[in-house]
Amino acid sequence: MTSAAPDPRSRAESLPKNWDPSAVEMRMYQGWVDAGYFTADATSDKPAYSIVLPPPNVTGSLHMGHALNHTIMDMLTRRKRMQGFEVLWQPGMDHAGIATQTVVEKQLAVDGKTKEDFGRELFIDKVWDWKHDSGGTIQAQMRRIGDGVDWSRDRFTMDDGLSRAVQTIFKKLFDKGLIYRAERLVNWSPELKTAISDIEVKYEDVEGELVSLRYGSLDDDEPHVIVATTRVETMLGDTAVAVHPDDPRYQSIIGTTMYHPITGRQIPIIGDDYVDPEFGSGAVKITPAHDPNDFEMGVRHSLPMPSIMDEQARIVNTGTEFDGMDRFEARVKIRERLAEEGRVVAEKRPYLHSVGHSERSGEAIEPRLSLQWFVKVESLSKAAGDAVRNGHTTIHPASLEPRWFAWVDNMHDWCISRQLWWGHRIPIWYGPEGEVACIGPDETAPEGWEQDPDVLDTWFSSALWPFSTLGWPDKTPELQKFYPTDVLSTGYDIIFFWVARMMMFALFVAEDESSAPQVPFSDVFLHGLIRDQFGKKMSKSRGNGIDPLDWVDLYGADALRFTLARGAQPGSDLSVGESQASASRNFVTKLFNATKFALMNGAAVGELPERASLTDADRWILDRLEEVRAEIDSAFDSYEFGKACESLYHYAWDEVCDWYLELAKVQFGAGDAVAANTRVVLGVVLARLLELLHPVIPFITEALWKALTEQESIVTTAWPQASGVATDVAAAQRISDMQKLITEIRRFRSDQGLKDKQKVAARLIGIDDADLVAQQPAVATLAQLTEPADDFAATASLEVRLTKATVTVELDTSGTVDIAAERRRLEKELAAAEKELAGCTAKLSNDAFLAKAPDAVVDKIKARKQFADEEVQRVGARLSDMGDK
Repeated sequence: MTSAAPDPRSRAESLPKNWDPSAVEMRMYQGWVDAGYFTADATSDKPAYSIVLPPPNVTGSLHMGHALNHTIMDMLTRRKRMQGFEVLWQPGMDHAGIATQTVVEKQLAVDGKTKEDFGRELFIDKVWDWKHDSGGTIQAQMRRIGDGVDWSRDRFTMDDGLSRAVQTIFKKLFDKGLIYRAERLVNWSPELKTAISDIEVKYEDVEGELVSLRYGSLDDDEPHVIVATTRVETMLGDTAVAVHPDDPRYQSIIGTTMYHPITGRQIPIIGDDYVDPEFGSGAVKITPAHDPNDFEMGVRHSLPMPSIMDEQARIVNTGTEFDGMDRFEARVKIRERLAEEGRVVAEKRPYLHSVGHSERSGEAIEPRLSLQWFVKVESLSKAAGDAVRNGHTTIHPASLEPRWFAWVDNMHDWCISRQLWWGHRIPIWYGPEGEVACIGPDETAPEGWEQDPDVLDTWFSSALWPFSTLGWPDKTPELQKFYPTDVLSTGYDIIFFWVARMMMFALFVAEDESSAPQVPFSDVFLHGLIRDQFGKKMSKSRGNGIDPLDWVDLYGADALRFTLARGAQPGSDLSVGESQASASRNFVTKLFNATKFALMNGAAVGELPERASLTDADRWILDRLEEVRAEIDSAFDSYEFGKACESLYHYAWDEVCDWYLELAKVQFGAGDAVAANTRVVLGVVLARLLELLHPVIPFITEALWKALTEQESIVTTAWPQASGVATDVAAAQRISDMQKLITEIRRFRSDQGLKDKQKVAARLIGIDDADLVAQQPAVATLAQLTEPADDFAATASLEVRLTKATVTVELDTSGTVDIAAERRRLEKELAAAEKELAGCTAKLSNDAFLAKAPDAVVDKIKARKQFADEEVQRVGARLSDMGDK
């Protein structure tokens, strides 16, 4: 603990008149970066603590979900840095294959150009140009909210080192037979002309039509079957009709063939347990190349799988008049033709059903049979599941573990190829005689061989992020020091896509290199989603999204961070709105004013005086500080950030500001020794409070802490440690009794119509028995009481039951209250309470209302009735006490 400066009051002048975040934050942040506070040292002897930043897309900008997750990670790393760890918070960006290529293609389209006009190499050069000129907006925004990342280690998934890691693991997987090429059904984007991942498919309810069609004979006495579909155009690729093998209606036709009404082919009737005999007619058309369930059935029954759409979802290869039509045009034309032939049995319009859409381009995705590259995930996903089962990685909250197991235990092989130009090109080369070879990063393809044109799914490279960013496959000092990482913080909505892939690849690498199984992180913290103040999910379509930078501009980065951190609990969604941000701004302002007041009154950070020389108030606030410190450590260690923020908020506002600062004012006038002790206690309490708050609200705490301590920076100071001093239970009880007494006197004064600052003579009877003699000056000051004169005559009194005795407070309110005005006010207040009581009573007596109203509504009205009843009694008693005055 450093000694106090000679004149603490002068330090108050170093603070501005009012806290203006916009004038301070960016300059302060750059100072931290320039000082190297966030730069990790791989040669340090300190214990390591590392977190990787989920790499945002190079095309992205900061949204509320980012702001929440970044705040959480910054809190974790700032605290660990103060606890003496060598901290690496690894930043970087994802090349975002589809999103980035789309952005650049749209720019070319403005000039009437396409990527084909430039060719692959020139187009990729243009993407790099765009990346250097316009990419990375989010990184500037990260600085605005105070992210303490190590910018010197900034990485990009297309960097040379990371590309080398991608090629290395691809070859390792390929050589072990875990990467293969096959025709499989994939999510296909006709506009982007590529396969897309599950996470890039968003399902929306759309109004379509359900058409029931007749296959086979139009003669009711001849074999026929009715099927229903929302995608009439896919019937051109039908290769069977399926029914349940035990359905008695179709026993006679299973194994036969049926006339197809458009192609004229005879297609088989098959029996399969997948078919639900209770749904519709109990018969379904099977189009294996254009429906995932049909594909599985086609595999089971060895059905042909003709593709009847090209990469732009135009009808092809059917030999019908529909060839060349767009899928939606064909849907209409085929239905019209079937209707003319009398084969449309029924149409249901509108028919609401869920349809997958491309997140990037917005159009309906098309399940499409396509030749793609896949990762065989069975052994990899089992290892990822076992890592959690065996306790090597812990998921917070544990309630989300079943979702983890449901995903990794039922994972399908992963389609990793994309029909794009921007991305990591698949390192497979083809020879002139059909040879196939996987070329590693230190190998060269034979002359005359051609590389596969596809690139890898973006998730492939981001799955390597925890170790590729540290130099793997080389054994770098960074890899040795900071891997595996400690915690991954991310939203629970991408647990399936990213977390599982990182786990799979990390465990595979460890096994391949014959090292002990190493998970990429020991903890996975899954936070919830951001919702608006009404609990609705934020989205562009609803128009309820909030730009976090708008809040930074309005309220400051600290207010944004505190708002988000205060609602951050494991796995729980949080609702935020302007009122919460404003409240957080007020909290920051409260801290500023409190610290400035303390400095103006000589508060100093020094060695604490002997406990015996401290007042009850001093010992109480120090003991509460120790209790709060322990609560914060426990909450941080269990990722209960909302709980930590609530503890800090109420300690700072309710106990330090509302009580101790007021008591300190009294103690400043109680003699030199008491005043000197109070200044040190106040300085220490505020300094430790600011240190506990620093991970959450770094900017205001830095400014105030430096003014209090005159030290370099709170960023690198030590985290508060346990005091080792036993709690003074007796002092805490006396302070609690004093607070109760003051609160009850204030309430009674209000009921008597006294103004807040209005002094009134009073006598306290029983104060000795209550063991509050030492607190009497504080009671008198904070309750606005004066010493009674010799002719004191009490006109009002109240009794307050405390721990050891009941204190009677007698007050002389004569001449302090306008009796007539007060009676009018109380009569109006009584009338309002009686009206509220009558209304609530009537509702609760209405059986029809009680039968329909939700329990929550009924409970709310009951609570209102109880409060109104209490108000009627209270105000009525007050009027009765006034009598005929």
